[in-house]
Amino acid sequence: MANQWNALTALGHDKAETVQIGPYRIVERFDVAIASVAMRRGQEAAFAAAAQAAGVPLPGPSAHAAGAVYSAFWTTPEMWFVEADFAAHEDIVAHLKPAFGETASITEQTDAWVRFDVSGEGLVAVFERLSNLDLATLPDGFASRTVMEHLGVYMVRHSAERVSLYGPRSSAQGLLHALEVTAKSVL
Repeated sequence: MANQWNALTALGHDKAETVQIGPYRIVERFDVAIASVAMRRGQEAAFAAAAQAAGVPLPGPSAHAAGAVYSAFWTTPEMWFVEADFAAHEDIVAHLKPAFGETASITEQTDAWVRFDVSGEGLVAVFERLSNLDLATLPDGFASRTVMEHLGVYMVRHSAERVSLYGPRSSAQGLLHALEVTAKSVL
């Protein structure tokens, strides 16, 4: 009998975990592929043309943008994290590399990060206890690196009531715990 390998979420389950605490919903996202895309030196025009042809948005600093197939958020000068549906882009690098060719360095990131989508009315009260980013004053589409419970995370504000967090996969349980405890503390 052959070994059967089963993919597990960052929390170690067969299926993504969802936690409901009062009005707050925390959903582990297991269905998003992610890659870092860094523009190579001297390739500005060719890189921009390749991104446009592939439908990869290139938002500016502290921003997230969604396209038809790909979404992206700025991480550092000339570098973005590009997201896509995992089912269609399990090997996201194999999709992006032909489009960008030698204009970019592309690295698989899916298994390095855990993503939690947090939603609910009154999220400002939760995130003002977790982060130095003021969710109440940030615009929709804001994305930045920040610290939550001593973990470096990326936060994407989709709206005042919906936020995505990327944290280190190895700290998935700790990040979820921090979200749960904080959500319970504001009820």
